[in-house]
Amino acid sequence: MPLRARYALVSALALMALTTAPAAAAPPPAPLDYTALGDSYSAGAFVRPWAVDDGCGRSTLSYPQQTARHLNVRLADVTCSAAEVRAGVLEPQTEFTGPPSVPPKGGWAPRPAQIEAVTATTDLVTLGIGGNSVGFVDIVTKCVEQGIASFGTGSPCTTHYTRGPGARPLDGRIAALEADFATILKNIRTRAPHAKVAVVGYPAVVADRTGCSFGSWRRLGTVTQGDMPFLDALERRVNTVLLTQAQRAGAAYVDTYASSTGHGVCAAPDQRWMYGIKDDLTGPGTQTDTPSALCRRIPAPGEACTFLHPNLRGTTHQADLVTRALTALGATRR
Repeated sequence: MPLRARYALVSALALMALTTAPAAAAPPPAPLDYTALGDSYSAGAFVRPWAVDDGCGRSTLSYPQQTARHLNVRLADVTCSAAEVRAGVLEPQTEFTGPPSVPPKGGWAPRPAQIEAVTATTDLVTLGIGGNSVGFVDIVTKCVEQGIASFGTGSPCTTHYTRGPGARPLDGRIAALEADFATILKNIRTRAPHAKVAVVGYPAVVADRTGCSFGSWRRLGTVTQGDMPFLDALERRVNTVLLTQAQRAGAAYVDTYASSTGHGVCAAPDQRWMYGIKDDLTGPGTQTDTPSALCRRIPAPGEACTFLHPNLRGTTHQADLVTRALTALGATRR
């Protein structure tokens, strides 16, 4: 074969090999970056297993943790028990409620403002907070005390917070929540202009037509049945603030309340998605919480003073709804 023809044949065979060789596989897309902000309802407090190193009580079965696994995204979980809109998200946090409920000697170290975890690379943000800012724990505690004083009759707590000395301070806290929540959402948008944002509302705590039996600490303790509609209305009032601010900011709102009515603290044990004031823990393993001095004074059985937080059924319900909401926002890999 002439030399020129041989070169032509070799070139043709080489070209054929190049055109028929399989293309190199493209690298898999990078997972999205998800930042979770919020209080104990977002941290999944008292659902085993939880972290023990900072007093925030973040559970591996909280809705941010479950959602991150469902969506296969990278999670920065900075949620923390006792966090408020100001002292927690917008500013550093120095007060903690656990678990662990008993802090180490010298107390827990301050936590940086949660908002600092939101950066220009953040793709997804969930924000579930507000109850501590209006003083929900203090209000329930007041209702417990007034229920004892009234021997379980009437609606003394309702009177205190709607027509009595507690009404004006509560209205002021609601107004402050509206302003501060708007500030959070504005800061998120500034820090992460391209992030998809979902505001997560609170699940039903006491929404039940029959209410709870008086004196059951696995439910609402000594809160009177007459005061339970007020607590439910207060929760719905907070959720309305979160919904309104989410709509104004162009964020999604995840309604965990509507689908959890009938599963609050007054429901039958096998239907409850909410812990009572003092209750047995849920979640795998044997992890427990050393009771505080106040918890030890409550004359009732129960592993821990869980104080009206979602149990494992509750955090799973939250996770299902948040996963669905983020998927609808386009929470897929880059």
